[in-house]
Amino acid sequence: MDFFEQAYHGRPPWDIGRPQQEIVRIEESGQITGDVLDAGCGTGENALFLASRSHHVIGVDSVEKAIVTARKKAAERGLAVTFIVGDTLHLSEIGRTFDTVIDSGLFHTLSDPERVVFVRNLHDVLVPGGSYFMLAFSDLEPGGYGPRRITKQEVHDAFSVGWRINDIQAAVFESHTRKEGSRAWLSSITRL
Repeated sequence: MDFFEQAYHGRPPWDIGRPQQEIVRIEESGQITGDVLDAGCGTGENALFLASRSHHVIGVDSVEKAIVTARKKAAERGLAVTFIVGDTLHLSEIGRTFDTVIDSGLFHTLSDPERVVFVRNLHDVLVPGGSYFMLAFSDLEPGGYGPRRITKQEVHDAFSVGWRINDIQAAVFESHTRKEGSRAWLSSITRL
């Protein structure tokens, strides 16, 4: 059993029972447009929030237990979100494109070789001019727990060809285990 499957046998730190405030903020500012893919959606709080704001949303996660929970929440809330058990390294297998892709805590879990595959698949599923928003642990967050930290340079390196980085700003990645959250980067990136 991998780490993420094991995490969902309890309550993972990132499963806060509501959308990340950074996702709420960028949606309320009008930056999230059109059809949305939530890559690594977990139990679906970000996807469900976006659906409640009239976006057509598909969420994908590799952990079946998380997807079952997300589908149950969607049914309970009367929201039409499609949740798919799938590998986020094979997003192109969804067979369609999106105007926006959100990533709340996925990219920072990927190895260097996986990042290359992910970015290629991301390019395939985003329309030209589409937006990718990535919330990932920052290298400014002290180590000792949690996922690998991301530097601004790593974001620039991963998205150097076929992309335009609009902004990388300091943000907070919320969790139920750390009241203050963790220091993160929120990157806004456009597919060329």
